[in-house]
Amino acid sequence: MSNVKKTEEEWRAVLSPEQFRILRQKGTERAGTGEYDKHSVPGVYSCAGCGTPLYKSTTKFNSGCGWPAFFDALPGAVSRHEDKSWGMQRIEITCAACGGHLGHVFKGEGYPTPTDERHCVNSVSLKFHDESQTTDK
Repeated sequence: MSNVKKTEEEWRAVLSPEQFRILRQKGTERAGTGEYDKHSVPGVYSCAGCGTPLYKSTTKFNSGCGWPAFFDALPGAVSRHEDKSWGMQRIEITCAACGGHLGHVFKGEGYPTPTDERHCVNSVSLKFHDESQTTDK
């Protein structure tokens, strides 16, 4: 992964205020409000900040949590960090290329997926490209 480094001012210039709040300030969109929560078109979800491909639609599943859920990311695309904010212990996930906040990953919830993980991702952190726009099918 190539590292995408920008100043706060550069990020503010290329991101919407909501994208900046979530990707750069580790915010969260309200449950059930994101455009990709119930989205089920074949394709690839990339980082809304830097365009790095993060998830394939084949790993997306309906968890009912109110945010897009994936059971696995593309190899090397997502970094994991311990997050002890809000009095909880969670695993934050970020774009490996630009460090943009994506959401959190949860394990052992019992979903019938190959990894028993749920990557709970903010729609605002993602940009979708359908299969007709992608070269890696």
